[in-house]
Amino acid sequence: MTAIPPEREKQFRQMRDAARGLFASALKNASIESAFARHVSCERGVLRVCEDLYDLGSYSRVFVVSIGKAAHTMATSLEAQVGSRLEGIVASSVEPASQVHGFRYFQAGHPTPTAESIQAADAILKSMNSLNAASLVIFMVSGGGSSIVEKPVDDEISLEDLISTYRVLVLSGAPVAEINAIRKHLSAVKGGRFAQAAYPAQQVSILVSDVPDATPDALASGPTMPDSTSIGDCERIVAKYGLIDQFPKSVADIFRQHVLEETPKSDDPAFVRARWWAVLSNKVAVEEAMTAATKAGFAVEVDNSCDDWNYEKAAYYLVQRVRELRKSVSRVCLISGGEVTVSVRNGGIGGRNQQFALVCAEKIVGEDITVLSAGTDGIDGNSPAAGAVVDGSTLERAGGGKTVQRALEGFNAYPLLDALGDAVVTGPTGNNLRDLRVLLAY
Repeated sequence: MTAIPPEREKQFRQMRDAARGLFASALKNASIESAFARHVSCERGVLRVCEDLYDLGSYSRVFVVSIGKAAHTMATSLEAQVGSRLEGIVASSVEPASQVHGFRYFQAGHPTPTAESIQAADAILKSMNSLNAASLVIFMVSGGGSSIVEKPVDDEISLEDLISTYRVLVLSGAPVAEINAIRKHLSAVKGGRFAQAAYPAQQVSILVSDVPDATPDALASGPTMPDSTSIGDCERIVAKYGLIDQFPKSVADIFRQHVLEETPKSDDPAFVRARWWAVLSNKVAVEEAMTAATKAGFAVEVDNSCDDWNYEKAAYYLVQRVRELRKSVSRVCLISGGEVTVSVRNGGIGGRNQQFALVCAEKIVGEDITVLSAGTDGIDGNSPAAGAVVDGSTLERAGGGKTVQRALEGFNAYPLLDALGDAVVTGPTGNNLRDLRVLLAY
């Protein structure tokens, strides 16, 4: 195999560094702290959440529930605006370095629930019982909440059955919206059921979203919002992916016997005094990446059309797209937000971003193209990485196409990418705005 000339190697390295820099800039500027500084404030005891005002002194009790991967960061950001007058519960998958005064903390599981997930749900539901019409509950919801706070709707569903069901759903290849439709209907807390538990209290939900903007109720399976999915949707999804025979008996029987209970819809009384505001989403991360790429001298294009596509189809589409753009400008940056899907079979260590990046590496051998794909939460699948960055030299540096193909076939991208120095490792970011893909052609 021919060695890469030093000048080409230097160019490839510089462009990998440039892609990493664009991702880092997007992470820094699409932060929860900056979003709260823009959209949440408190003056003279009056809390502003976007366009809504809440006189905290007028309520008999103000209670905060913060759930998801960004739960602690959101709690500290709220404290920075309001002060240490609040009480509540924080449930996250990450143990914070410190805790916010007045809050009870739970460290639960992701992507599958743990016993502490159920304990967190029970604690929140118990707290909701003490609220009345003179109370205000501030829900703060971020991605990952589906597994971090959970309680089966049927006592016959054990924790082991719940974990097995989640594993089947996550590995099915179904997009997150379809997975969440089923999670909602099997849960005592999702799909608006937290809102029902908090009724008749005044409610406001502050959202840091890792779902498409058009489906906010998919965030953490929509515990505080009317559910737009139905029992019929769940039954179609189960049939579409052949899931019923993969589910444990307690869950499979619910579907076979058609005894799912419907989730609350928009006409439920629980939502009469409820409001929801998304203060941060994937759109903001994309916009920040655009700004950074423009400053770096790239002509910038955004294409989010492959959101929820299979990773191989998305790789083919985006590589072709950046090739076309490269024909008219010398330096182009194509940015794509959202997530791709991977149906894992007997997987090794990796995640959807690394799988996507590695299949791109097969398609751009020798070309002046660099591809970065990473999760804004800093976690890609079951690996320590957020994602990876590859280019036209990756296949050669890896020792050839057979090495890359073995990693792809085994869903084992991380060990190879890590050995090449091409894994993108940030550690958990305390944020969760879906994934970013950055393609550079030069």
